[in-house]
Amino acid sequence: MKPYFTILFGFLILCCQFPREEARKPNKKNVEVKSLKPISEDIISHSVLYEANIRQYSNEGTFNAFAKDLSVLKKLGVKILWLMPINPISKTKSKGPLGSYYAVSDYKKVNPEFGTLQDFKSLVKRAHELGIYVILDWVPGHTGWDHHWIKEKSDYYLKNKKGEIIDPIDFRTGKSFNWTDVADLNYKNLEMREELRQAMVYWVKEANIDGYRIDQAYAVPQEFYDKTIQALREVKPIFLLAETDIYHPGGIGLVNKFNATYDWPGHHLSKDVAKGLNTANDYHLHIKRTQRLYGTENILVNFISNHDENSWNGTVKESYGEADHTFMAMNYTLPGMPLIYSGQEYDLNKRLHFFEKDSFPKTTGKTMDLLIQLGALKNNHKSLATGSKAGSYKRINTTKNNQILAFEREKGGDTLVVVANLSKDYVQFTMPYEGKFKRYQDFNSKILSSSYQYDMKPWEFWILIK
Repeated sequence: MKPYFTILFGFLILCCQFPREEARKPNKKNVEVKSLKPISEDIISHSVLYEANIRQYSNEGTFNAFAKDLSVLKKLGVKILWLMPINPISKTKSKGPLGSYYAVSDYKKVNPEFGTLQDFKSLVKRAHELGIYVILDWVPGHTGWDHHWIKEKSDYYLKNKKGEIIDPIDFRTGKSFNWTDVADLNYKNLEMREELRQAMVYWVKEANIDGYRIDQAYAVPQEFYDKTIQALREVKPIFLLAETDIYHPGGIGLVNKFNATYDWPGHHLSKDVAKGLNTANDYHLHIKRTQRLYGTENILVNFISNHDENSWNGTVKESYGEADHTFMAMNYTLPGMPLIYSGQEYDLNKRLHFFEKDSFPKTTGKTMDLLIQLGALKNNHKSLATGSKAGSYKRINTTKNNQILAFEREKGGDTLVVVANLSKDYVQFTMPYEGKFKRYQDFNSKILSSSYQYDMKPWEFWILIK
């Protein structure tokens, strides 16, 4: 069953979170910002991240088609827009009819499938007008086989004993990943490093982008980032998201070079909780462990889907079933930065093709409403700040800790309480917590008390504010 409202001793406590009255009524004029402020720690701390799959987002699969919906992203509270690679795709050794975004044939050009450079610049400009920052997906570890470096500068690539350029090797096994559509770059070649660095600087200067998501960041030497990040930040303040975590090569030292990284362990754990393989208590212990190991230097991105998960491991419904909205709410209210993947807001329930054209229907339903509500919550509550400016996280113990995750977030007098049933069963419990709260839906006063016995339906959650 989907999360829904329940009556607790004569009053309704929130199950699906709603924004403040002024945030609940979208401004149809979509008021634009006159000048986009440089991205900063304050902005990042309350940001919602959106990953856009341009090819599959619309029937057209173009920048211009996607740009038409930027106002929808604004309603979702999106502050940072991540575009999957926009570069031309190699045709040599290509997989599928259109190939992989990550088989780049030219770092300084735009995939004509998506439009022109001017189309891309217009998209960035429009996003900025709406107060949305834009980052590009960058692939520093390998190129496609059509890249001009293959013929002109073969020393830019790793080779086997026969002198043949090779595809990437899995550092864990010493064997090929079977990514045969790409050629592995040689980071011992300093000229290659500099040319790649300047290509990254190019997009910040030429298109005024606001940073990068770095693909397989752990596969690149740390010293490359030191000089590259400095060069980028000499142009403007930027946001850097890296595909890595402390369990990849480089560990915390590499992680702390970036603003944000992925919480892959948390994602996998949340799926196991949804399947009944782990408990609410396991989920809480993971949160405390990541806080201890990561500190506040790096922001963890919370997600239930992304391009890899959707295409290769399953849809949100396949992974979470009836727990989908519950874990969306967790991603917004727990420490970290929430991520929305293209189509998630439209209840995407298909695995999008990766190497060929695909699309999805844009039918607005309960998930869109929920994400708009959660976006307003994340954007506007000090207690939900993340990073070094994060609100505190404190678990509220209950008599059913293996099923119920209850916690308090607080900062500067702004207090938010979340209670979630992370199980498929009805649960009765008590918790030693006293306080007068308001439903975020309508601001009616609600009281929590250690003398109450609470009843929660499967996957139900409440969000309350002081």
